[in-house]
Amino acid sequence: MLFTRNKVFAVGALVGLIGYFVSVWWSIEPDPIEPVAMQTDQGKLITGYATTNSLIATMETLLDKPGGWLANDMMPPSIFMDNMPAFEFGALEQSRDLALVMRKEFSRSQSQSTADTDLSSAHSKLNIEHTSWLVPSAESEYRDAIKLLKLYQARISDTGNTNAQFYARADNLNEWLKEVQKRLGSISQRLSASVGQDRLNTDLAGDSAARQSTPSAMSAEIKTNWWKIDDVFYESRGSAWALLNFMRAIEVDFADVLEKKNAEVSLRQIIRELEATQLTVWSPMVLNGNGFGLVANHSLVMANYISRANAAVIDLTNLLSQG
Repeated sequence: MLFTRNKVFAVGALVGLIGYFVSVWWSIEPDPIEPVAMQTDQGKLITGYATTNSLIATMETLLDKPGGWLANDMMPPSIFMDNMPAFEFGALEQSRDLALVMRKEFSRSQSQSTADTDLSSAHSKLNIEHTSWLVPSAESEYRDAIKLLKLYQARISDTGNTNAQFYARADNLNEWLKEVQKRLGSISQRLSASVGQDRLNTDLAGDSAARQSTPSAMSAEIKTNWWKIDDVFYESRGSAWALLNFMRAIEVDFADVLEKKNAEVSLRQIIRELEATQLTVWSPMVLNGNGFGLVANHSLVMANYISRANAAVIDLTNLLSQG
């Protein structure tokens, strides 16, 4: 009996050790993606190819990385993992934002023009719950979205097809940058809440006639739950990773617009700050020190890079808005 117990314990320990190393392997984050451009037979770049390809490659990387899409897995070791699923969700949110703007802005010449059917369907499929594992599963819907994006990419690459377009204009780019500002602002606030702070209510600031549906306290203590610190950190890291991929592609497709506005350096500054968010985390866990305390606070470091990137996005928006 004792021998049997020891054998069962040894087998359990071995299975647990294998599961641990598998989870470590599956937690390796993907490298940023370099933009891919394509030229016509006349040597001109196909406008929109790099941005569309970046969105496709980002989603394919999330689905095909070691372990595949982990957010909806119901079996060990995936069910015990939270860092990589949080990374996936952060990248997915940025992908959804870009798909929405591609559908509403980049592919339309004006407000009265019709939306591209492939982009509309792709955006809808990207919006399925990321933890869905029943039919349809998240992976199947995301792969369908990728197929639709590839159809759109093939159509804009065909110079004889005028039904599919990608308009690289300053106003279109600004619409996407506004979405980026909101996303980065939210991420920065959530990261900063790792140490907790008393925040004043500025919801109605700047407009004496402004009203809101229900009253709010003049100040509130905002603090992220200790168990969620690492989730917020890796969600932010995933969001910055996807945004870095997209910014590099935007630099290719909107090169003429950026040059005209003398805004190339502003975009490169955004890319530099986002690259800093992808530096290796040498600590085995996300530390949560108190501000200027003895222990580092990785969330505040990430918040610094995100805030600087957001400030650079605001500067770029202002440049593009100028005549």
